[in-house]
Amino acid sequence: MAAERPELIVEADGGSRGNPGVAGYGAVVRRADSGEVLAEAAAPIGTATNNVAEYRGLIAGLACAARVRPGAAVEVRMDSKLVVEQMSGRWRIKHPDLIPLAREAREVATALGAVTYTWIPRARNSAADRLANLAMDGETRDVDTDVGSPEGEDPANAEASVTTTSGPATGGTGWRPPEMVPTRLILLRHGETPLSVERRFAGVGDIELTAVGHGQAEAAARALSTEGIDSIVTSPLRRAHDTASHVAKQTNLDVASVPGLREVDFGKWEGHTFAEVRERWPEDLEAWLGDTACAPPQGESFAEARTRVLAARDELLAHHAGATLLAVSHVTPIKVLVTEALLAPPQALHRLHLDLASICEIHYYADGNAVVVRVNDTAHLRT
Repeated sequence: MAAERPELIVEADGGSRGNPGVAGYGAVVRRADSGEVLAEAAAPIGTATNNVAEYRGLIAGLACAARVRPGAAVEVRMDSKLVVEQMSGRWRIKHPDLIPLAREAREVATALGAVTYTWIPRARNSAADRLANLAMDGETRDVDTDVGSPEGEDPANAEASVTTTSGPATGGTGWRPPEMVPTRLILLRHGETPLSVERRFAGVGDIELTAVGHGQAEAAARALSTEGIDSIVTSPLRRAHDTASHVAKQTNLDVASVPGLREVDFGKWEGHTFAEVRERWPEDLEAWLGDTACAPPQGESFAEARTRVLAARDELLAHHAGATLLAVSHVTPIKVLVTEALLAPPQALHRLHLDLASICEIHYYADGNAVVVRVNDTAHLRT
């Protein structure tokens, strides 16, 4: 039996500046045949996670559609794979904050006909995303241009009902225009290895995780399962790939290896402690600490690593524009990305500490700017 052709399209989105952080949602209702906008909704919701905000956007979009055209068949389009898969019944809803929201969405949908869910790239969800950003700036919008119009009547002749309020944003946007959609790069350092336990240099050697490391990766995976991740990439080294596999199981996503995300090559220092290196290669160590262009014997300098890491970053941003991307890597590549986003000098690598299985997040904008949202987040390891 053929699926019922949708009469209305609902585009919904939500977001938070920080996760959790200042949050809001946006939704647009369109005619399926012409794409004409029939209703818009946006509102701030205080402090919430991205996924909670996305569900709020879905609920608002369904409510607008039911108000505009009760009983209409609807196709919901969202860039949150998590919400789409959960509402389609293909993924189990695990997070307790999302269960009542999914239930509310289903209840609102009873006023409509058949409702289907489709994932779309973030770039194709720009209208709802724009409204969500306005909401995070404190604006509320509720616009219907087709309330009660009979089938076939030109909605341009219908009376529009518009409510718009604005106030001070509860979270600053700084210099960046709120309507710009960032590419979210979430950076996860791998879990514990035998060498990290003994605080030894671990570079390109293919070291496995310890049992503790797998537990750390699993904790990170649970925390990241509600982030709305669209894609996962990883360093090809085993400790990073195995860490990424835990997140992949939680999100039902594939993992792609990116060679540019591997750790720096420590050459002859591989497997040695700092004290051992200082005893055997004191002059080389002093030079290495003082200049990022200096490399360990038979190894790779931080400057060389920076070049390949930033090249990998640029390629990832080009292929995942507007999406939420998780990159599982090592301490040096993550430090390079964070310090580069902060416009910090290369020597700042030595002033930044990152724990095992810690999370950082950077938002990249189309105008070339970047915002560091979080650094060395280990809250998931303490629960």
